[in-house]
Amino acid sequence: MAKASVIAILFFAVCISSSLSLAYGRKFTVEGRVYCDTCRVEFETKLSQPITGAIVKLECRNRTTGSFTYRSQDMLTDGKGDYKIEVEGDYGDSDCDVALVKSPRPDCSDPTEEWRKARVVLSALDGITGDIRFTNNLGFKKKVALPGCKQVLTEMGYFEVRDELGDEATNP
Repeated sequence: MAKASVIAILFFAVCISSSLSLAYGRKFTVEGRVYCDTCRVEFETKLSQPITGAIVKLECRNRTTGSFTYRSQDMLTDGKGDYKIEVEGDYGDSDCDVALVKSPRPDCSDPTEEWRKARVVLSALDGITGDIRFTNNLGFKKKVALPGCKQVLTEMGYFEVRDELGDEATNP
């Protein structure tokens, strides 16, 4: 009987220490892409272009208090518009978002709506296996939509083109 109690206590201790090391010793890689929204519609089309040298950041806030639990350094995108952010620790009690900071392109520097951030879950206890977390792509809008946007959007079945591009882009 005493052996069973000792075994149960040891098993419990091993489980607790394993879960703590899993949560606090964990490293995640957050990956995503930044693009130029050449049609000013706030989603990617075949005319969208990757932005090299765009700046993004990752911030996590505690769900209860709203205080920051993690803030990354500003990260630059590579030649394909991709970024990688290395994060150490488990942020299961936080909401984590990647946000746009700055575009190097003067012709494509209007950020999409402020609420458009890329949410990412950074916890080992969420049912997702692996250490790589992929985010939704983020975009800056071009100052003026490209002439080919009407055709591309019509091909996509997007018929409310006039609202996004204006009369000058939709009149033949």
